[in-house]
Amino acid sequence: MAAAGVGRLRRAASALLLRAPRLPARELSAPARLYHKKVVDHYENPRNVGSLDKTSKNVGTGLVGAPACGDVMKLQIQVDEKGKIVDARFKTFGCGSAIASSSLATEWVKGKTPPIRLALVQEKMRLPP
Repeated sequence: MAAAGVGRLRRAASALLLRAPRLPARELSAPARLYHKKVVDHYENPRNVGSLDKTSKNVGTGLVGAPACGDVMKLQIQVDEKGKIVDARFKTFGCGSAIASSSLATEWVKGKTPPIRLALVQEKMRLPP
């Protein structure tokens, strides 16, 4: 194909892309549709993001992951005098499913007593093991 023909083809393709309809803000992309709606909701609207007072005797902090390798999560729980979890906060740097899992886990653990099995969190999120 002549150079002039290639140039016209590129300009035509660019014009089509510029006129292509955009997805509405609430319509999910193809990869997002693969996740359960609960996962997408917790990714788009994470709950309990932040930190608790780490100097409090009733607050425990856990850190998992490594910045060089991928996802990193800090999870804090606050327990009452009977050992029941009364609050939970997280900070996660990672993919959407890691953020969504962290958000849901902080909601789900409230009112429970440790230890909590990871399998139960996976079941609630409907994530593969």
